[in-house]
Amino acid sequence: MNEENYHDEQNKNNILKLRKVLDTLPSFCRDFFRGIEPYTSTRTRLAYAYDIRLFFEFLHEKNSYCHKMEITEFPLSVLDMVQRTDIEEYLDYMSLYQKDGKNITNEERGKARKLAALRSFYNYYFQSERIEKNTAALVPLPKRHEKEIIRLEPNEVAILLDQVEDGTKLTKKELEYHKKTKLRDIALLTLLLGTGIRVSECVGLDINDVDFNNGGIKIRRKGGYEAIVYFGDEVETALLDYLEQREHIIPAEGHENALFLSLQNRRMAVRSVENLVKKYASRVTTLKKITPHKLRSTYGTELYKETGDIYLVADVLGHKDVNTTRKHYAALEEQRRRQAANAFHLREHSNRHSDQPDK
Repeated sequence: MNEENYHDEQNKNNILKLRKVLDTLPSFCRDFFRGIEPYTSTRTRLAYAYDIRLFFEFLHEKNSYCHKMEITEFPLSVLDMVQRTDIEEYLDYMSLYQKDGKNITNEERGKARKLAALRSFYNYYFQSERIEKNTAALVPLPKRHEKEIIRLEPNEVAILLDQVEDGTKLTKKELEYHKKTKLRDIALLTLLLGTGIRVSECVGLDINDVDFNNGGIKIRRKGGYEAIVYFGDEVETALLDYLEQREHIIPAEGHENALFLSLQNRRMAVRSVENLVKKYASRVTTLKKITPHKLRSTYGTELYKETGDIYLVADVLGHKDVNTTRKHYAALEEQRRRQAANAFHLREHSNRHSDQPDK
């Protein structure tokens, strides 16, 4: 399965999941999802569907009018009936609610995404003049407080890779698997740390996407466009060591081209890489929850420290808007500005009092 087929398979799965969710929603919702199809990905539409279903579930549970009927029976007029306070109460409810016996929480980021889905939903029907009020547009987005970037320090990166190589601190059972996966794990983690690519981009790589002559890999970014990301000597060495072993592995049918294979000789899944990172990183630091995305932040931070070029970091990480990057690295920019304040002296310290008259 090449990268294109891999993404096609994901899209098909998302479409099937979306159809199942639509069966639980009012019939008028189908018009919205057909309307946004030309300019949204299947993943985005599925996320919208889950969020909109949560909103209708909230109305069904908390609103006396909506409680009288099944969600699938809600008329389009219910959107005009909803008040601004209803949406504000919904967002407050999203801070902590129970589903399937589990407590689920949403901070500013999660609530902002849910409101964005509702805004898009309302705007579609308002623009097509099928409802009279665009109530969701009246509710301001929750103010997001940017958190400090969680990342590994350079010494922690070295410890992490050393432990992957040596297998130290692994359990006896983990060591049995480690013998088979060591070269793969080193190559995969070195690639993530050395290029800052997303975990989805990593698992989508095929063998022929790696170009050792030019030191680059071809990846498919969010949005579907292709990009070349370049790697250094350490990444090259780790990949070559793994590929030498990879040549002797017989992949499962349909997974012949995948770069990184699981123990079942199938293309690795995102969840598998997340578990792999968690397994090794938890032995390095217990104070930080390190995920593949945090390895991406580690790379971005070091690249910014080395270059001071926020536009370069945005380009390499595949951020379409440099402001996205700037938000993430705001603390580092502040630190650089503070350093700049003392970068040079207006007057040499030794001459500061030289012009004062003798007493």
